[in-house]
Amino acid sequence: MSLYSNGLTLGEGPQWHDGALWVSDPQKGGIWTDSGGTWAFTPLATQSNGLWFLPDGRLVGAVIDENRVGLWDGAGFGPYADLSSVAAGPLGDMVGDRRGGLYVDDIGYALQLGEQPRPGRLIYVNPRGRARVAARDVDFPNGLAIIDEGRTLVVAETWAQRLTAFTIAPAGQLTHRRLFADLAEIVDPEARPDGMCAAADGVWVCTLTAHSVALIDRSGQLVQTIGTDDGYPIACCLDQAGRLFVTVAETGGAPILEAVAKKTVKAHVDVYEPAAMLAVPGPRTGDHKLVALPIPDAMANNERILGLEQRIRELEEENAFLKKAATYFAKELW
Repeated sequence: MSLYSNGLTLGEGPQWHDGALWVSDPQKGGIWTDSGGTWAFTPLATQSNGLWFLPDGRLVGAVIDENRVGLWDGAGFGPYADLSSVAAGPLGDMVGDRRGGLYVDDIGYALQLGEQPRPGRLIYVNPRGRARVAARDVDFPNGLAIIDEGRTLVVAETWAQRLTAFTIAPAGQLTHRRLFADLAEIVDPEARPDGMCAAADGVWVCTLTAHSVALIDRSGQLVQTIGTDDGYPIACCLDQAGRLFVTVAETGGAPILEAVAKKTVKAHVDVYEPAAMLAVPGPRTGDHKLVALPIPDAMANNERILGLEQRIRELEEENAFLKKAATYFAKELW
């Protein structure tokens, strides 16, 4: 991993769009982006958490304490969808489907204010901006991802240390609730899922207190992990080239919830370049670690692979020729 940007207090809801990164910063009270060419902060009167770009390119944000989804106007989040009739709040992460529908975390209680835990919900906002409850009894809903070409929604249940999957019905309803992955079992006993994003064959999920980002395939198996040292990985996203962006919170050794409560946390964004990394078996069963390779070594490795693939094709052609020759001579001799 390498540093992409810093200056954040707590990075949430990262999204890559049109060559730029966008990140909410609830503790600092604003939003970060380099869409203008430089990494810059815009203070907000109403703070967003989850971010998403609609199919037409417009940016929307889950406004934490106002139970609504707002539409970005360049300076803040204006009206888009009112969730006050269905959401208790505060709002968390958000993900969208291909039609323009949105799924939003309704956490259900304000942890930072010392409120007693209670079950959260998932709210569905249809493309016309109308909201309804899509799922109930979610244990601190957090990161969200839509996979399987839009057929499956995965939600991180932080305190339950698991990822839960739903089948997405044609009208946006969530059905067939099931366990997707038990992170305490397959990643680390300390893993508590936070932010998440869809991957080519599963999801990337930030494990927060396990200090790693984990790739989980569609069958719920661990593929690989990326360690973040003493940092707490909060949220992640991918760009079109497959680069993984991760917001990482640094607390100076303090527990993450204590640092958030005291507002002493600082954060930065790291980026993982897939072409320069190699997955190798780790010490835990089924676990993998990512080991950085120097770029020239990675390129040389790719060249060796291409050379082997070319040699395999040549051998296949030779084999096909020999089979034809054998058939011909067998006919001539017999």
